[in-house]
Amino acid sequence: MMNHIETDAGYFDNAECDLNAFTLLIDQTANASTVPNADDVQKNTPIYDMARLRPSLEDKERRQTIMAEWARVLQAGAGVLVLRGAYADTTVLDEATAIYEQIIATEKLASGGGGDHFAASGSNDRIWNSLQKLCEEAPDVFLRYFANTSIAAACEAWLGPNYQMTAQINLVHPGGAAQQAHRDYHLGFQTAEISAEYPAHVHDLSPALTLQGAVAHCDMPVESGPTKLLPFSQLYRAGYAAWRRDDFRALFEERCIQLPLAKGDALFFNPALFHAAGANTSSDVHRMANLLQVSSAFGRAMETVDREEMCKLLYPHAMAAHQNSTLGVSDLKAAIAASAEGYSFPTNLDRDPPKGGLAPETQQALFARALAEGFDLQEFGAILDEMRVKQLA
Repeated sequence: MMNHIETDAGYFDNAECDLNAFTLLIDQTANASTVPNADDVQKNTPIYDMARLRPSLEDKERRQTIMAEWARVLQAGAGVLVLRGAYADTTVLDEATAIYEQIIATEKLASGGGGDHFAASGSNDRIWNSLQKLCEEAPDVFLRYFANTSIAAACEAWLGPNYQMTAQINLVHPGGAAQQAHRDYHLGFQTAEISAEYPAHVHDLSPALTLQGAVAHCDMPVESGPTKLLPFSQLYRAGYAAWRRDDFRALFEERCIQLPLAKGDALFFNPALFHAAGANTSSDVHRMANLLQVSSAFGRAMETVDREEMCKLLYPHAMAAHQNSTLGVSDLKAAIAASAEGYSFPTNLDRDPPKGGLAPETQQALFARALAEGFDLQEFGAILDEMRVKQLA
């Protein structure tokens, strides 16, 4: 039986997270009978041989049967699956790798390297927005790279049609350190304090908005540090509140699994799954993965709104109300929430890297800070302009 926080809480409190309830969930064992299309189950993770399944993806009924199974694995099963041989021909991966290596070299010369989520500076090389950059450098390679029915089916299985693809290259060199356990975008990229402000049902919904994937650009033996995963951990509803806790992270390190991948394999997992990149203890494997971050089509507002212009128009009036105490802090917060952008993403992570935190400052946070610190309109407007430029692709 799940504890009180799992069933009745309107909000999730870090201090109330129950390690015993979490342990009961991750104690489960995957049942091969529930994944009839899998060729193997390793460490609770279903393995699908795409050389065998790929032709079935051309038949609508068979494709939906396979996708429904993948969705069940991601939602209610282990939370992770592997597509062996997602690329029947890995030549295009070699072509893309050469282009990515050149991009890395060029960007290092230009900027000295960018920031990275959850990783120590210098432990890897990262290409933000590898999707657009590959398309710009070699559209013919991009076309063949993403003309991949296995990847498309995995994305549609979790998100439905009309999904939005983004990607980042992660290259971890020998000696590269491991990450700490975490959950991913959306709520996983919020601070503990902000995450706690979202009601419990939003914690339930957040994982359905994105899918995490990785394409192996080289063979990845365990010593090279493929992703550490904790099967069934996505089932713990309070996990976005729990993942920073030392006891949950210690249990993750004790119980996590790693699966070797071959070049051309693809790994997909629920973003609520506790996971972390492993340490590259190899002497000669430069572990390159293209990290696919795929988003639901539904993450859009109905209308386009020029929030930057609204902020500039409102600011003098908000400042006067603040100084004259005609509106209280809560009143102003409500007005700012109705006008300014409250989310850091999407942004250009080359210009706006996550150094010093998980996400850049939002318009709403800037607006509140400007009022508190007494910015004049010119200063406030200049920072808004700079924020807009940083977010451009």
